[in-house]
Amino acid sequence: MKQTEYHNPVLLKETVDGLDIKPDGLYVDVTFGGGGHSREILKRLGPNGKLYAFDQDKDALTNTIDDDRFVLINENFRFIKRFLRFHGVRKVNGVLGDFGVSSHQFDVAERGFSTRFEADLDMRMNQDHELSAYHVINEYDESDLRMMFLQYGELRNAPKLARAIVGARNKQPIKTSLELKEILKPFMVKHKEHKILAQIYQAIRIEVNQEIEVLKEFLMQTQDILGVGGRVSFISYHSLEDRLVKRFIRNGMFEGEPEKDLYGNVSVPFKRVGKLIVPSEEEIKINNRARSAKLRVAERI
Repeated sequence: MKQTEYHNPVLLKETVDGLDIKPDGLYVDVTFGGGGHSREILKRLGPNGKLYAFDQDKDALTNTIDDDRFVLINENFRFIKRFLRFHGVRKVNGVLGDFGVSSHQFDVAERGFSTRFEADLDMRMNQDHELSAYHVINEYDESDLRMMFLQYGELRNAPKLARAIVGARNKQPIKTSLELKEILKPFMVKHKEHKILAQIYQAIRIEVNQEIEVLKEFLMQTQDILGVGGRVSFISYHSLEDRLVKRFIRNGMFEGEPEKDLYGNVSVPFKRVGKLIVPSEEEIKINNRARSAKLRVAERI
């Protein structure tokens, strides 16, 4: 399978440009997927440069790159510091992240990520993990389901969705995406069915993969592993992720404001580079999944 079929990289040039590649530098691509961004980084590295890539999905291992300058680590990027240290790396020149679900994960029906297919409730990015969409839908308390739909799906009718799921599973377990869709059918507003369903799936997927906790843990580690002048280049696809990235770049934390010194100055780990970048109309036509992408670049200070 070609890497572009596996995952069509969004904002490819812009994201790698954001890293301001030094030929002899050390770089990390924390969302390897089909390897599109990694290949572009390697093109710009000299013989002494090095690229480490992370991907927790075993499917991504089939795209590995045969290059002495490249190392693929089959782990969740929440462990970035630990695994870089295992490879003897303490500081890097740049970190790239293209968050969210890969095209491949959406397109393989049995993974259960897509609203388009009939599939078992799964949605695990790492298929060795026990927690799946089945467990979330059938075992979570009504209050936890409500909170999940409210926080991660930003769905106003979260209490009704949670109540309907609990009512249905009391009769028999909910095993497939088709069964789940049938139960939630009464809550689909006409002409907005796809949007609402996407929000429901997003909420379940974020919970299954602990995406918000993972992103926070990862972002906090970037300030330790980046040398001064090092860059981060991050693509987010929904407002929850983008808000975290934006706040972290602005003040190095997710809530509140950084403390000021006696002179009213604040010490923050990053400075923003350029403005928010979004895909062109042309790119969205070629790759519909690019439509919600937001790229932010920052430099370690």
